[in-house]
Amino acid sequence: MQPVFATTPDALVEPLQRAGIAPYRAGQVLSWIYGRGVVDPEAMTNLPRELRALLAGELAPPALEPVQIARSVDGTRKFAFRLADGEIIESVLIPDRHRMTLCVSSQVGCAMGCGFCATARLGLRRHLTPDEIVAQVMFARRHLEEDPLGCGHLTNIVFMGMGEPLHNLENLIAALGILTAPWGLGISPRRITVSTVGLVPQMRALLERTQVNLAVSLSATTEEGRRELMPVTRKYSLQELMDACRELPVPRRRRITFEYVMLAGVNDSDDDARRLVKLLHGIRSKVNLICFNAFADAGYAGSGAERRERFQRLLLDHGVNATIRDSRGPDIAAACGQLAAQTETHSAAR
Repeated sequence: MQPVFATTPDALVEPLQRAGIAPYRAGQVLSWIYGRGVVDPEAMTNLPRELRALLAGELAPPALEPVQIARSVDGTRKFAFRLADGEIIESVLIPDRHRMTLCVSSQVGCAMGCGFCATARLGLRRHLTPDEIVAQVMFARRHLEEDPLGCGHLTNIVFMGMGEPLHNLENLIAALGILTAPWGLGISPRRITVSTVGLVPQMRALLERTQVNLAVSLSATTEEGRRELMPVTRKYSLQELMDACRELPVPRRRRITFEYVMLAGVNDSDDDARRLVKLLHGIRSKVNLICFNAFADAGYAGSGAERRERFQRLLLDHGVNATIRDSRGPDIAAACGQLAAQTETHSAAR
């Protein structure tokens, strides 16, 4: 029988039928695993004995060993996990009033090379499998049950951790299927956001094949400026990206979120704000202005509070919905752009 993790009820039907077990049992099995976090067949009390015997030895969860849980003064928690091959990934739990958000990783490292992101320094080591993605969410759920924080339960998921999610599209979509399915974790797609640097074909595929929210990392208002900050612009120009955003099948009452990391003297001028207004014309959108979070040898400095607020005001005055995102967990290198800043330290401690 194929491994149960990262699969679907349909994929389990055939092996169950070969064993003479009713197909509907597949959904029950996965509901135990994903809905209740149970991997011991003997604890699956509504399953017949022959099915529990068949599952014995087949339900080993993916190797996701927590090697560190760091706690920020602002309540943010960062998890560092060792995978079966010894690689390290990180995810971040962020409490905020009545919301609890988990920032999930999709790759070990990243191939996109964005200059303002510490993960880029690692390069791409490998894609995460669907079960490695889902296991991060399952761990966070268990962790909150054992050590409550904020509202006490997970409400939102953002794919803004290590890696470019759309570079790992098929594994991402498989994981999203598990996260949102009734037999899986049952999380509403409206509460899941996938961030991308702007992989244009994959953006369309994501919105055609799922119902999750899309966030686009923009961070520049000119072709030259974006090529400098985000090398992906050499393949998909800023103009091509914005044209694609206008044509994407975004559901009604939804908007594309544009993330804009504010860098002092680089992309934070009044002219940049005005160009951003023009770039977003005709797109249902909102803008998150992100404070740059420093890491070793970054080569950039973040815009000051006064400059961020003026930039926001210029956007608001021109009808652009814009918010300034607070940095969460910078003291534990868990803030936006900092993930993997301490990964080498974890690896050296194996």
